[in-house]
Amino acid sequence: MTTNDPQRPDLARELIARATESAVHRARRVRDQLDAVQLGQGRHTDHANTKFLRRVLGEYEWPGHRLVGPAAARAAWSIALHSDHDLTLQRAATILLGRAVQADDALVHHWAHLHDRTLINSGQDQEYGTQLLLRSDRIELCPLRAPGSVDKRRATVGLPSIAVALETVRSRYMPNGSTDEVPSVVLAEAA
Repeated sequence: MTTNDPQRPDLARELIARATESAVHRARRVRDQLDAVQLGQGRHTDHANTKFLRRVLGEYEWPGHRLVGPAAARAAWSIALHSDHDLTLQRAATILLGRAVQADDALVHHWAHLHDRTLINSGQDQEYGTQLLLRSDRIELCPLRAPGSVDKRRATVGLPSIAVALETVRSRYMPNGSTDEVPSVVLAEAA
């Protein structure tokens, strides 16, 4: 992948700003620090981000490293990943991100996460074990196809073993073995 300056720094700044705002909101939501109005504002922001990403995908296909740089490509991935309310966009983004990976313009583990999220949102079992459910007392994997071979599939997309991934997430969200005051929420393993 190229490390040259992005072709569209203006688009890069917009993607990063949108994804950063949403990440802050999601972190507060996971810690149950939002009132009803703030939750609604967050949903509005997610819908606006999805609409923005839809326009970007329509004009440029996937905003990869060459177009917007690695940080903004990650931001686009984050927006797509959290567009759960628009399965059509997630499916299209998964296809376009896959093409960008084949063109060496995006990260394959980002594709794996988005692929899994789209499968889960479609009512299917995930392939790579990247989607987790944070419950008040534990973290568990969302339904997974062929669990016995998940580590082999994860290795093909540059992800660590499922045991390492789960321990990392547990240490982040349950540092004392408890998720006091944490609502149930689907989250993606960090990428």
